Amino acid sequence: MKRPRFMLIFLYSFISLLPGILSSRVVTLGSIEIFTTHEWLPSKPIVYFQCQGENRTLLPDVKESHLRYTFKGEESWQPLTELTEKKCKRCGLFEMDSFKPDDVFDEWELCPDVFVDGKYIHFKDKEVNATFICLQCSADDGAQSSSSNRANRKTNVALVIVVSLLASILTIIGTTVVYKYWQKRKREQDQARFLKLFEEGDDIEDELGLDPV
Repeated sequence: MKRPRFMLIFLYSFISLLPGILSSRVVTLGSIEIFTTHEWLPSKPIVYFQCQGENRTLLPDVKESHLRYTFKGEESWQPLTELTEKKCKRCGLFEMDSFKPDDVFDEWELCPDVFVDGKYIHFKDKEVNATFICLQCSADDGAQSSSSNRANRKTNVALVIVVSLLASILTIIGTTVVYKYWQKRKREQDQARFLKLFEEGDDIEDELGLDPV
């Protein structure tokens, strides 16, 4: 009896975590080139990537400026970070310094919708040129959402127009029916009054004893 209960608990825990797993966007570094080092003395730079509130990720291979380093995304220090579906992170590339605050190559907002076909290139003049990979991220998601919103707005406008036309047509038909019914009632009332006048004329002749000619 304990084993089925354990399996149920495991399945429940896995299902509860599944939306978070599916919605995560893993970001790796595809390539990087630094254009300068901020050290005064000739030494190898220590470059790292870090998002606000997260641990730094050292890039041990990056040791020279003006040299493009490429990666497969399978390195031991990968991935760099994970993005949620609609949440950006403040991230940056830095150079570690022993005697003063770390130098900044650049710092920016990293968002899922900046990736085109799973790739995002970040460039800062005289500092760094880096390519980031996130296969689960795509700017198409935002475009599809925007297109969907535009389609919904167009559908709503068309629906309002159709309903307005139907209401106008029904109003015209209703007004026409009421007007024709009023005309018919008026004719019937006029005929009734006319017949009543004839009947009253016959009664007067009978009272006066006048024979009809």
